[in-house]
Amino acid sequence: MNDQELEFLLNDLESDRVERKASISDKNKLCEAICAFANDLPNHQLPGVLFIGVNDNGSCANLSIDDRLLVTLAAMRSDGNILPFPTMIVQKRNIGGCELAVVIVEPSDAPPVRFNGRVWIRVGPRRATATAEEERRLAEKRRSKDLPFDLRTLTSASLDDLDLELFLRVYLPSSVADEILQENQRSIEQQLAGARFAKIEQTATPTILGVLVVGNDPRQFVPCAYVQFLRIDGTELTDPIKDQKEISGSLIDVLRMLDEIFQAHISVATDITAQPIEIRQPDYPIVSLQQIARNAVMHRTYEGTNAPVRITWFNDRIEIQNPGGPFGQVNRQNFGQPGITDYRNPHLAEAMKNLGYVQRFGVGIQLARQQIQKNGNPPLEFAIEDTYVLATLKRKP
Repeated sequence: MNDQELEFLLNDLESDRVERKASISDKNKLCEAICAFANDLPNHQLPGVLFIGVNDNGSCANLSIDDRLLVTLAAMRSDGNILPFPTMIVQKRNIGGCELAVVIVEPSDAPPVRFNGRVWIRVGPRRATATAEEERRLAEKRRSKDLPFDLRTLTSASLDDLDLELFLRVYLPSSVADEILQENQRSIEQQLAGARFAKIEQTATPTILGVLVVGNDPRQFVPCAYVQFLRIDGTELTDPIKDQKEISGSLIDVLRMLDEIFQAHISVATDITAQPIEIRQPDYPIVSLQQIARNAVMHRTYEGTNAPVRITWFNDRIEIQNPGGPFGQVNRQNFGQPGITDYRNPHLAEAMKNLGYVQRFGVGIQLARQQIQKNGNPPLEFAIEDTYVLATLKRKP
């Protein structure tokens, strides 16, 4: 947007496409505004603008706009509190002689967008939480073109292919605020549509996301949706197989079973000589294994391949390979750098965040590396190819 367009919006005190803030002291209010603009309930199909450094009456607040402030605003996009991720631009602009930070938020292709489990919308010049009817309207106006793979519908599936009890008991309470659930009078079909697990047209049809997260048998529709675990008694693939499993089922079951397998196979040595108290030293830090395996499930491609995520556990190392190379802004050169992340399956990532398997986006590899160093293992290694990413964790000497 050019300066003339921004100045017009800045001076329009009644516009529902504008919000003004004198500072960034209340970050929650800023996130609520971003969420409301992304939802675009009035269906302007035009970006909303958040001006930082200006008072409610349009006068300049004379706020110092530095790099730290701009970085703080930009981080609100991907810190995992606004889901799915909004499309937004953060800029420093001088409008009418006033130095401002400007956040331009594009309407989401896949509303409703939530901030900490609540759907925020614009009602005239103010923001509010959406009612059940307003959430339904947001779900209905979801654009069907250019949807990510995980939001496409599966016309061959029905609601009978989803574990509705699992959805109601586990997923819904983890993704929607308690008070919203208590007020909720929506049908199960509307609740599934709100979570992007189904699309309602003439009937409710499950999406790929719904089948992956709470499906009874995801592999019936997405054949590659499993993890192949192989424990080798040696250091080569030709050595004897000690254990093997195909870990499949809903995303919730797969991640739970992965944790159990890691716990069962990690060896823990006990040192009672170095200090007065017993020191337990695992050959691999479980947090690192969890982070790398969850990243593989989250970032892999589910489209155009039948290959699973592969975890091969040798006597001297563990190899975790996921189909699909770098995506979006991630490339071979910047792979694994803090803050550099992109999402092939953005709504699957949202589901994992809601379920608590991801605490904060963009820090999984960094956390894995920290835990490996702390445990005394050799550094984590990656092989980045066009069609796969291979992570190698080496055993503690």
